Amino acid sequence: MTSLLLLGWLAGSSAHSAAPAGTFPIVFEDLAQQAGLSFVLNNGRTPEKHQVETMPGGVAVFDYDNDGLPDIYLTNGAEQPSLTKTRAAFQNRLYRNLGNWRFEDVTEKAGVGGRGYNFGVAAGDFDNDGNEDLFVTGVNGNILYRNRGDGRFEDVTKAAGLDGGGWSITAAWLDYDRDGRLDLFVVDYVRWDPDHEPYCGDQPAGLRTFCHPRFYAPLANHLYHNEGNGVFRDVSKQAGIADAKGKGMGIAVGDFDGDGWPDIFVANDTVPNFLFHNNRDGTFSEVALQTGVALNDDGTPVSSMGVEMRDVENTGHEDLVITDLAGERFSYFHNDGHGSFVERTYQSRLGGLSYRLSGWGLGVVDFDNDGWKDIFTANGDVQFNTESYSSGDSRQRSAVFRNDGHGGFDLALVGEAALHRGVAFGDFDGDGRVDAVVSALGGRVELLKNSSPSKNHWVSLRLFGTKSNRDAIGARVTVEAGGMRQTDHVTTSSGYAASSDRVVHFGIGTARVVDRLVIEWPSGIRQTVSNLACDRRYDIREPN
Repeated sequence: MTSLLLLGWLAGSSAHSAAPAGTFPIVFEDLAQQAGLSFVLNNGRTPEKHQVETMPGGVAVFDYDNDGLPDIYLTNGAEQPSLTKTRAAFQNRLYRNLGNWRFEDVTEKAGVGGRGYNFGVAAGDFDNDGNEDLFVTGVNGNILYRNRGDGRFEDVTKAAGLDGGGWSITAAWLDYDRDGRLDLFVVDYVRWDPDHEPYCGDQPAGLRTFCHPRFYAPLANHLYHNEGNGVFRDVSKQAGIADAKGKGMGIAVGDFDGDGWPDIFVANDTVPNFLFHNNRDGTFSEVALQTGVALNDDGTPVSSMGVEMRDVENTGHEDLVITDLAGERFSYFHNDGHGSFVERTYQSRLGGLSYRLSGWGLGVVDFDNDGWKDIFTANGDVQFNTESYSSGDSRQRSAVFRNDGHGGFDLALVGEAALHRGVAFGDFDGDGRVDAVVSALGGRVELLKNSSPSKNHWVSLRLFGTKSNRDAIGARVTVEAGGMRQTDHVTTSSGYAASSDRVVHFGIGTARVVDRLVIEWPSGIRQTVSNLACDRRYDIREPN
């Protein structure tokens, strides 16, 4: 049965004063059951509260078979303490979009059931053959699945030189040196040994909790250069990435200073965040503190988890949105256009509205097509027993923060309360309204159809590189329509441990024509198109 998921509109700083349903212009319906999505995120829950149990939930939305319909990939956990997928309930799952809100489980045929305890997923065409591949992160080993183009994938992890260990949470594809091949950035969390899990909580009372990250040592992240022959080379040390050790959870790739080269933001858990500025010579400088995004305005690090780097205010510069735990408030950093950021968490109302929420995955997307990007967060506490020791809630609803176009947000809670983790986005039915897929620990996946009643118009773009990488990841797009000027960029990296459809979507409000479209390709080519009709998706190839 279809359930209407808009549960109320919230404004100001209270997350409990809801107006009647139907007053909020963004509406979602959960169609997972009728669509054939039966996936349940199995985290191998144990009484020992192993740290890995609260962290999985990666989601990817990508078109693996090139039929124009976005498909869905979901990562899964494993049995503990062996960290092996001992039965089908632990398999990762690939669902093929059949159209008309029907999906088919093609995991076995495609050969992407995974191995070990998996967390995040990143989609990208690393070999430029026109088929999107998958990189899956995990504990003590990651996986690179090469898309063969015939409905099947092959595990090329070892041959590619990506079979290292450690605990990787998420990853992102990017062309950091602009050589036309996608490189790989892998975000690592902490050193963890299941045989030496500390006891946290109240032992005499038998109340056990997941331990604070301070009990675990940090790790450095990894940057792998694509050599162009199916092999990747670890350049972390020479690129300056290995010098910074953190407790990474989320990653966002963008060009925060507008110099045409991709930069990397890593959201760290309870330690300062990283912002790696691309020096355009194969190296990076970590500049989070001097640019104002290492800490919040209180001068303290928070439990940063998911992150998006997007132009929220239509200034032409990419801002940062970061999720964290209840009591910390989600962070919003405004890009001042001069190489620095200014925190506007409370000024935008995001701080007060998110104070009681624990956010993981997120997306910055224009859900009502009014020309202003909104924020979606997948919420659920890190603990499963929050109610036992506080007034907080472990299971929480997801949320939509609607951009009012004047520097502020309003809030609606979405769906049922659950331990939500990952979320990824794509337009599954091609109606011009961006939909979402949300995972939840111990719960079924949610397939959220965007049923917003807006009559606003839109345009979507799928770019294909010829001189740039095939997926055009890193391309910057500017749209001028109806007197508004908007920017976005091509990336699949999304929120927490997730990968969203690489199609770039713009709502254009009441405008019926895109007056001017400018694409700045990663190769340096600049392309301009005028007078595009609205309410359709365009496939655009890079000029030779």
